[in-house]
Amino acid sequence: MPLLSSEPIRARCLVKSSLVSTRSNVANNRMPNIKVFSGTSHPDLAQRIVDRLGIDVGKVVTKKFSNLETCVEIGESVRGEDVYIIQSGSGEVNDNLMELLIMINACKIASASRVTAVIPCFPYARQDKKDKELFRDFVIGNQSRAPISAKLVANMLSVAGADHIITMDLHASQIQGFFDIPVDNLFAEPAVLKWIKENIPEWRNSIIVSPDAGGAKRVTSIADRLNVEFALIHKERKKANEVASMVLVGDVKERIAILVDDMADTCGTICHAAEKLTEAGATKVYAILTHGIFSGPAISRINNACFEAVVVTNTIPQDGHMKECPKIRCIDVSMMFAEAVRRTHNGESVSYLFSNVPY
Repeated sequence: MPLLSSEPIRARCLVKSSLVSTRSNVANNRMPNIKVFSGTSHPDLAQRIVDRLGIDVGKVVTKKFSNLETCVEIGESVRGEDVYIIQSGSGEVNDNLMELLIMINACKIASASRVTAVIPCFPYARQDKKDKELFRDFVIGNQSRAPISAKLVANMLSVAGADHIITMDLHASQIQGFFDIPVDNLFAEPAVLKWIKENIPEWRNSIIVSPDAGGAKRVTSIADRLNVEFALIHKERKKANEVASMVLVGDVKERIAILVDDMADTCGTICHAAEKLTEAGATKVYAILTHGIFSGPAISRINNACFEAVVVTNTIPQDGHMKECPKIRCIDVSMMFAEAVRRTHNGESVSYLFSNVPY
């Protein structure tokens, strides 16, 4: 009986191997090299992120002309690269936003494969609706002509060339709907829970308090995960940054009150809330905030208030604030952004970060 030739089998194996190799090359081409650039708003956070990723910060030169126009020059090739630009909405917000837009556009027209804006603190997030309460002094009659500036910022980022946004604790989650590009809104909640359990020994006797009705969902989520109760403070404003009255809903007597909010600007709200909680019988008062803006009289108000500690994340630079106020503590969230960047670059899900802190 004649032996079967092995040549056709070998040929089929070679063809199959060639097809697998081709698919592998195509997959590799879809996952370009990574470049991370930092704006001038928060270079320390950017450095922490790249240290975690094991890479270097990309070379970029930022300067201002004599008429204060911003000029940005990317110092290395980004052709075909997966680019991440880290810029927080803090400090000189308008200048930093313009710098971010220019950096995005510079990378896009330099043929970057994808440009992701990593914005730890999203600028203009509080102007997310036509809210005449924020512009009471400027409203004529009953007609509000307030802008929706968060939508404008979303449009500007998209037009500049951003393909993806990574941010943390948006003032209103609906801001994600202002974009026609993917938005990953990370949460500081896992890091907050970790801090509470490690730094408040009597946390089981605590009550989580929202300083306004808008933060009720955030507070109930944390209270459920700690298995403690929650309370709510209803506030009314005369105008922006001024609180008229507060009403506490819930029992805080003989408990540790933990105020939780997404941001604090002039700190009028949380300081009034702390007084209200102390009057209602709370033994200690903590404040935990994602974005510590601390503008105007904020630092002096915190120093004079009855807080055990005011805890913020480093989405905004806090070194100067911590020197001026010993009550301020800082939670590092750079590992969450670094892991979000890594997972995005590798095409993996980031949902793990919604309930866990990467180590």
